Amino acid sequence: MARRERRQGNPEGRMPLMDHLRELRNRVVKALIFVTAGVVVGFVLFDPVWNFLQKPYCDLPAEVRGADADTCSLIFTGIFDAFFLRFKVAIIVGILVACPFWLYQLWAFVAPALRGKEKRYTYLFVLFAVPLFLSGAALAYYVTEKAMQILFGFSPEGSVPLITIDNYLGYIIMMLLVFGTAFVLPLVVVLLNFLGVLPHRAIAKWRRMIIFLAFVFAAIVTPGGDPFTMMVLGVPVVLLFEVAELVCFLNDRRKGVGDSTADLDDDEISPLDDESGAETAPNR
Repeated sequence: MARRERRQGNPEGRMPLMDHLRELRNRVVKALIFVTAGVVVGFVLFDPVWNFLQKPYCDLPAEVRGADADTCSLIFTGIFDAFFLRFKVAIIVGILVACPFWLYQLWAFVAPALRGKEKRYTYLFVLFAVPLFLSGAALAYYVTEKAMQILFGFSPEGSVPLITIDNYLGYIIMMLLVFGTAFVLPLVVVLLNFLGVLPHRAIAKWRRMIIFLAFVFAAIVTPGGDPFTMMVLGVPVVLLFEVAELVCFLNDRRKGVGDSTADLDDDEISPLDDESGAETAPNR
């Protein structure tokens, strides 16, 4: 009841800077509590999660790994590496398990500043962002084995790869995050268009540059930097961007963006009618 009265007395949700900081602190603390609980779950589920993450390396041919067909082993060189491995995997699982909760805390902090349509668009963004991120991560997991096989193929004859646990974990996690995030970027373009920030005509004007930058981005952010991984990431991102551009075009067409009469009031004379009236006035 008190919260409803405060909202009615302050419909725009304005508050002093210190109140914003206190609200942010409370949201961050709550999010960390849920992430911590997820980390505990990550420690419990370490074995199946690690087997899942290790599978792309273990599926490499034995001659590529430089080991027996029945052997799949990653090495560690530090005393605390085994513990840190469990800790890192637990953190990753904790963040994923607790994502609905900390995303809600983030949304609860941002939502008061948004209006009705903006909130609806943001809900749709979250709804589509999750499957897009998971699709990108799934593609990364699928191509990791092939990417490592290509990279290991450059090793000199007679050399044996001794991959550390920390190095491999960092590589595969980076692959999952990079692919997942890249698949969400075209959705950001759609969201900006729906919010009226980025019109389709601006997207169409810079289409070639955006496609070029998509491949540059893929070449920079992929951990291995090999052409195969770059193409596997760049091509789907460009296709998703084309879909995003189509959605932006249809949205602008629906709203009449780009039409000279789109921003006029119902009772306001359009420029065409005004010119027509000016031409015919002397004949009356």
